[in-house]
Amino acid sequence: MKLIVGLGNPGKEYNNTRHNVGFMVMDALAKEFSVDIHIKKFKGEYIKFKYKGEDIIFLKPLTYMNNSGEAIIQCMHFFKIDINDLLVIYDDLDMPIGKLRLRETGGSGGHNGIKSIIGQTGTQNFKRIRIGIEKDKRIDTIDYVLGKFTPLQQPFIDEGVNKAVGAVKTYLDKGFNAAMNSYN
Repeated sequence: MKLIVGLGNPGKEYNNTRHNVGFMVMDALAKEFSVDIHIKKFKGEYIKFKYKGEDIIFLKPLTYMNNSGEAIIQCMHFFKIDINDLLVIYDDLDMPIGKLRLRETGGSGGHNGIKSIIGQTGTQNFKRIRIGIEKDKRIDTIDYVLGKFTPLQQPFIDEGVNKAVGAVKTYLDKGFNAAMNSYN
């Protein structure tokens, strides 16, 4: 069983903001796999389905970014999911817009959602896909991450979301090393 989580903030005011790239990928994955992430449980919304004989769970924590780990750990405990089967998708300020970086471990890099997950799981050894949102140093960080993409940025983030969907499909079909080799 695999748990794939996209990080973001709930509520219409956060739709399509830079900090919600993880939710954007989850919505694109739901469309790709013809599922609806709609079951409310674990302080989030999820769907469990079969893909090539394996149980897959898509989860969108609704705890707000800083408490994302609460939803993830509840889901992991309920379904008895091993940390090796967790994949987290989230935004990264320090990478160019739309660029992907896949890793099997690492620190939080200052990302509060990842800090929460590390705190709740007790480890930083979980798979992750980071999607660049490229910090604009002229704008306060909180205002920037909660802001929407500009018309010039939108094509790059759309491409990044599509690449992230491809990376998840490669992970499910061929493993995480294959996804890293293809998408890093």
